[in-house]
Amino acid sequence: MSTVTESFRKVRFFLADVQNELRKSTWPTRGELIESTVVVIVAVILFAVYIGLCDTVLRKCVGFFARH
Repeated sequence: MSTVTESFRKVRFFLADVQNELRKSTWPTRGELIESTVVVIVAVILFAVYIGLCDTVLRKCVGFFARH
């Protein structure tokens, strides 16, 4: 068997395996997906605010010590 034919056979088996695994998966409902998305967005906003506050405080501290 040629290497090209063998490669196509391997790809076909791989895609069949992927399809079988996807059938076993459980997908979130629309409500679960929206809820998870909201949690992620809120967490990102909270971390952004925290990092922004830390950055502001550290910048002021460095500025204060740099002048003295």
